[in-house]
Amino acid sequence: MKLLFLNQTFYPDCVATAQLLQDVAAELAQEGHQVTVVTSQRAYDNPAKRFAIREQWRGVDIRRIRSSGLGKGAKWRRAVDFAIFLLSCCFKLLTLPRHNVVVALTSPPLISLLGALYAKWHKARFFYWIMDLNPDEAVAAGWLKPNSFVTRVMERLSRFSMRTASKVIALDRFMADRVATKGIPREKILVLPPWSHDEQIQADAQGRKSFRKAHGLHDKFVVMYSGNHSPCHPLDTLLQAALHMSPDHVPSTLPGRGVGVRVPLAFLFIGGGSEFAKVQRFADEHKLTNIICLPYQPLDQLSASLSAADLQVVVMGEAFVGTIHPCKIYNILRIATSVLYIGPRTSHISDIFGDLEGNPLCRWAAHGDVESVIKHIHAAASECPQPKDDRFGPLAASFSRQNLLPQLIAALTDLSPLTSDSIPVTAATSHPQAHDL
Repeated sequence: MKLLFLNQTFYPDCVATAQLLQDVAAELAQEGHQVTVVTSQRAYDNPAKRFAIREQWRGVDIRRIRSSGLGKGAKWRRAVDFAIFLLSCCFKLLTLPRHNVVVALTSPPLISLLGALYAKWHKARFFYWIMDLNPDEAVAAGWLKPNSFVTRVMERLSRFSMRTASKVIALDRFMADRVATKGIPREKILVLPPWSHDEQIQADAQGRKSFRKAHGLHDKFVVMYSGNHSPCHPLDTLLQAALHMSPDHVPSTLPGRGVGVRVPLAFLFIGGGSEFAKVQRFADEHKLTNIICLPYQPLDQLSASLSAADLQVVVMGEAFVGTIHPCKIYNILRIATSVLYIGPRTSHISDIFGDLEGNPLCRWAAHGDVESVIKHIHAAASECPQPKDDRFGPLAASFSRQNLLPQLIAALTDLSPLTSDSIPVTAATSHPQAHDL
């Protein structure tokens, strides 16, 4: 079978969608399928960095297209980059032979339209794998007005992609509900969360020690936010907590420390995105020495960086439930580090952990509740470490690559004949909750 994937990022980029697509493409190639990926020549978070135009990687044929590299400094720059990428992608698709299956992700917005048109032209099956639901996300972020001309056009084109798709792959039940409200039949929607990187990500005691030493964290209690920094994940509450807790020391639970000893506190922000510079500016403006910013870490170093945290922070914007997905949680479950969730009480995070009030696995605070965030940080620092495998093991297994990737591969390679415009599927509308495991 010949499969074509369309997405702005792919190997060797470090962003989440690139890594997930790498898993799918490599697995399909290993099974003997012909896999082609059309992606950008420029690195996602550093457009000045370019990759080879054509490359073979683990049996996958990578076709990278040239595009502008204006960056994310302004909305118009991002819009121009997106437009030029989509135009270049159109020309690239005209040169490609027919594929049996076309899969489009959602970066940049409307790349799904190109996939849908290409699939119709070649009478191929089309799968719309939604990572970010637009224009819903753009409206929630305030980038677009709800009833503007651009919003209405994007909505119509997005719905065309969904109607054309054999399956629409949503990442959680909240996203599936939003898709269903657009007139897409439930039987066409497959709810399948992304997964952790089973082989690459695990608790790494030696890596933790080396990473903390390299970045001056060896004697600190580390609160970490690792991942994309965007308006969809508002960090203001966490930053205000860092401001109020500077300089602060917390009760130690670090190995080798005596009872009652207090250690310095560090807020470590790792990743990139449009709001990454905002975090750096906040630290500079307030002269905060307890905030450290680092770029995205390569996949082969992710175990060490994630293991370096004493408390991992997951953030979800109030208006973004169902438009984005907190995929960072899955690798955190693999590491089995304590979690602080800042966001709406009902979300995919509550689906995973159950009731968040007083939950020993996941502390929760609403946006703006700086006092609760500070209280949770002190509580996490003062508690003795518990056997982590017993607490997180079943959840980590539920969202593992070993469990979820074969389900997606099976859906993409299903050779059952089409009965109309869609492939009948049987899929759960939500993932098992913690109390079901």
